[in-house]
Amino acid sequence: MEKSIVTPWEVEGEIDYNKLIKKFGTDVLTDELLDRIKRHTGELHPFLRRKLFFSHRDLGWILKKYEEGEKFALYTGRGPSGDTHLGHLIPWIFCKWLQDKFNCDFYFQMTDDEKFMMRPDLTLEQTHAFAYENALDVIALGFDPKKTFIFSNIDYAKTLYKISIQIAKNVTTSTAKAVFGFKNSTNIGIVFFPSVQAAPCFLPSFLNEKNVPVLIPAAIDQDPYWRITRDVAPKLGYYKPAAIHNMFLPGLEGPSGKMSASKSDTAIFSVDSPEEVDRKIKRAFTGGGQTIKEHKEKGGNPLTCTIYQYLYFIFEEDDEKIKEIQDGCKKGEVFCGECKTLLSDKLVKFITRHQENRERAKDVLDKFLLKD
Repeated sequence: MEKSIVTPWEVEGEIDYNKLIKKFGTDVLTDELLDRIKRHTGELHPFLRRKLFFSHRDLGWILKKYEEGEKFALYTGRGPSGDTHLGHLIPWIFCKWLQDKFNCDFYFQMTDDEKFMMRPDLTLEQTHAFAYENALDVIALGFDPKKTFIFSNIDYAKTLYKISIQIAKNVTTSTAKAVFGFKNSTNIGIVFFPSVQAAPCFLPSFLNEKNVPVLIPAAIDQDPYWRITRDVAPKLGYYKPAAIHNMFLPGLEGPSGKMSASKSDTAIFSVDSPEEVDRKIKRAFTGGGQTIKEHKEKGGNPLTCTIYQYLYFIFEEDDEKIKEIQDGCKKGEVFCGECKTLLSDKLVKFITRHQENRERAKDVLDKFLLKD
């Protein structure tokens, strides 16, 4: 396996998730925890059933609080550096399910300040505009406007700053360097930024003037932020935030690395036309043989195939159909073209419906926003 890189700002290479769990010090999402969730929800979301969410911090504690009568809030977000792609939608789709099943308030942070400080090619005006474009994709998923609170760091800075400076006061420079790998060349805005990304963990408690448990569904590359937040929480009198981590959706070019907004052909974007979606899928990396003859003789490897993974994790809920595809691929009886056509049809329907909802979201955007 090639060397992998997993930081809050960069993900490259083939990812060993078991090693990441050990490296980050998180816990495996066990069948016992899944059964506890199912007792409350009546069913498991496919993301849980298929283990797209695989790791956690204090999920058992969150469930215990819920069972004792304390509702929890959800928090996740987006670094707005461009259009939203399918990989970004995974934790948001899951948050929508959790909101429906547990009647949760949902807080969504748009880190337009971070992307401006991290990306020399982007202006503040661009990241701020991207934030509100990305917010349309959140709303398009069907969140309850009475329980969903979306905010740009720039436009909600007055409130966030009151929490952020309390966090910053309790995190040393040496800790920040150790967790995030900051160097002398790192600008001081980015050094301060972890305290801003940590602030929404305590925002429900701050706004409600009582301790509120918070669960963060997000990709595991964001976990370093929650590590330092959890260290600070008791000093400020807040609950430690819990987290549940999803795997990365691979880029269309193959298993090395995740979908990237900066590499347009690796990703399916929410604003792609049906023709563009179909084109990208038809050109995507597969686990099949180099020729039909080779595929028939040796079979394929669905576990390295991006097409199969998209079907498995998101677009094909039927377990029997998934088993049929997997077994048929290995035997050389199901061909890459068939799977690409199946995925393209499903993805085009999804994107078309999402874009219709996204257009309607423009009329209700203000109902979801928190601003100072």
